[in-house]
Amino acid sequence: MTTVFGKIIQGELPCDKVFENEWIIAFKDIHPLAPVHLLIVPKKEIRNLQAMEPQDFFLLGEVVRVAQILAEEFDIEEGYRLVTNNGALGGQMIFHLHFHLLGGRPLNPMLG
Repeated sequence: MTTVFGKIIQGELPCDKVFENEWIIAFKDIHPLAPVHLLIVPKKEIRNLQAMEPQDFFLLGEVVRVAQILAEEFDIEEGYRLVTNNGALGGQMIFHLHFHLLGGRPLNPMLG
């Protein structure tokens, strides 16, 4: 794995981990945009949503399940955003599929 997320998954870089299972790791974002800003990352190296193959689609359900668990754990289950960026034009900066779980304050209905 060559991305920063791959290095975190391999234990080569530290993170503030909040969840881990066989398929997913989740940790606090180092540049949070909200009081709760967690990254939910499939351990399998997949570039982005468009690069997912049919055998990987179960990971989307696992991401949602983890988001629900973490929303309860961080007391944001009444309001949060789960988002991913796809490709450079979609704002993706690290090309390893990941999802942002944001909450802990009222969120603007639009991006930003």
